[in-house]
Amino acid sequence: MLPVSLPATVLPDQPLAGLTSWKVGGAAEYLSQPGSVAQLAAVVQWAAAMGLTVHPMGAGSNLLVSDEGVQGLSLGLRRLQGAQLDPATGLIECYAGEPLPTLARKAARAGLQGLEWLAGIPGTVGGAVSMNAGCQGSCLAERLVDVELLDPGTGRTWRLKKQDMAFGYRHSLLQEMAAARTPWIVVSVRLRTNPGHHPQRLLETIKANLSQRNRTQPCNLPSGGSVFRNPLPMRAGRLIDVLGLKGQRRGDAEISTVHANFIVNRGRAKARHIQALIRLVQDSVRRENNITLQTEIKCLGRFDQSSPSPVG
Repeated sequence: MLPVSLPATVLPDQPLAGLTSWKVGGAAEYLSQPGSVAQLAAVVQWAAAMGLTVHPMGAGSNLLVSDEGVQGLSLGLRRLQGAQLDPATGLIECYAGEPLPTLARKAARAGLQGLEWLAGIPGTVGGAVSMNAGCQGSCLAERLVDVELLDPGTGRTWRLKKQDMAFGYRHSLLQEMAAARTPWIVVSVRLRTNPGHHPQRLLETIKANLSQRNRTQPCNLPSGGSVFRNPLPMRAGRLIDVLGLKGQRRGDAEISTVHANFIVNRGRAKARHIQALIRLVQDSVRRENNITLQTEIKCLGRFDQSSPSPVG
């Protein structure tokens, strides 16, 4: 029996595969996709009263959902969008669900330099903060001023400065909190950019970046983005490629023949197929190179003991 106090924005037994870029996974016990901060706060308070674990989700672009589904409340934040840009100071304030490619173009059109590299990452601002997303030698932490966080246990919001976020390579304080089952939720962030640049030149840089991405990544098939963190100074894709693992398949999941650090869904892949390829790569690289590749993706739901770590 459903709780009589079930908020209108919460739906039971909802499929999650369509909310992830891999297009795999089972159903959420409960799903909510609030479109405002007020709705977000109400849903989180309801979950706390029900004793439900909250699982924040952005664009689902680095998310592997178990075939068995996810218990608790899956909280989709992609509808929590919007950004305010100050062309004079370069300061940007945006909500957690703002898509990174959209934000990059908004900044470019305002003459604000420094976010062009975001255009090639199919995620949201909240997810980018949590993972300290990066590419082309840049990462989000370099631009972050502070972040507004919601504590799902108390319903209170806090604003943490960049130095409080324990940023590292594809890492932040939020991952540590999620691992401890006390996930705080990104509500909004403030970013610092460089004002006074020519918008057309910034847009041309974005166009060139996207062209490079389309040439070097399997953008025509569902994937979860880069699966493994680079064991710096080495590159995970290179280690996998040298071992001849490109094209290896389990079911309809395949290690991409375009970029070895991607696993693609060629049709009807299951999360367990993707999981099997992750283990294949980790075992092969460990055996041949004595290196343990850590996953960059996040896992939701129940996986067997050989599953990749939820936070890598």
